[in-house]
Amino acid sequence: MTKVAVLDDYQEVALQMADWKSLPSEAEVIVFKNHLSDENDISKRLEQFEVVSAMRERTPFPKRLLEKLPNLKLLVTTGMRNASIDIPAASKLGITVCGTEGLGYPTAELTWGLIVSLARKISEENSSSRSGSWQTTLGIGLNGKTLGILGLGNLGSQVARIGNAFGMNVIAWSQNLTEERAIENGVTLVTFDDLMKNPDFLSIHTVLSERTRGLIGEKELNFMKPTAFLINTSRGPIVDEEALVQALREGVIAGAGLDVFDTEPLPCQHPFLTLPNTLITPHMGYVTVEGYKIFYSQTVECINQYLNGTPVRVLNP
Repeated sequence: MTKVAVLDDYQEVALQMADWKSLPSEAEVIVFKNHLSDENDISKRLEQFEVVSAMRERTPFPKRLLEKLPNLKLLVTTGMRNASIDIPAASKLGITVCGTEGLGYPTAELTWGLIVSLARKISEENSSSRSGSWQTTLGIGLNGKTLGILGLGNLGSQVARIGNAFGMNVIAWSQNLTEERAIENGVTLVTFDDLMKNPDFLSIHTVLSERTRGLIGEKELNFMKPTAFLINTSRGPIVDEEALVQALREGVIAGAGLDVFDTEPLPCQHPFLTLPNTLITPHMGYVTVEGYKIFYSQTVECINQYLNGTPVRVLNP
């Protein structure tokens, strides 16, 4: 019997998103909704499984955890890149790591949901209207405002085009951004300092790496306008979390729309949840019906092909 574990199915929809019955009859699929953070607890849960399906980076698989899973032979991650899996360690341990395709637009759409909600106070007005109040805040328009984009890759360029459609002045910076690419996307290339100082909205779309970890800290936040908003739908550690909490508390910036955090799920006592100038979503940039159908249908394909001896989309060939 092949035992298959499907992890972190928060919404309990994994089995509805793909034809799991196409797996061989001897395959046993067990879905786990609740998230585990402790590595010992994870290893105990998974020690009997030959196949594990991981949803993005919700559960990390460092070397020390992989070494505690002697029966693991196939690890499937949704997406074709997963920084939380130690790929070299998996290779040395004889674990095949496969990925799936995904959609390139949902995170950009969520970014604009956060920007518009922050600008027009949608969350606050929804709550106050339900409690019997009427028009309690004053929003701001986007036309003519400056949108700063940190990272002008696939997602950053999508966000830039929508910013242009709103009539915003769009500026961008990243370590490898060229003037030519900026012009192609209707964006003005600026220095890093100017990216911090000038925007009314600063949106982060760079990859987390050793170069970008903690890239925005206390110094950079103090460069920003007191009326500015920071939006992060990329990775939490790109922004120094303690510095951001302090900046929000002290009014150094006007607010933040955050979909990603240092620790996920976000601890229930975290300051972000009580600060009045934050808009919080639970790392749902990639979470759509359309995306999940691709993730899970291709996960099933990965498992079937592995069992047939012809694995596909292998990340550690």
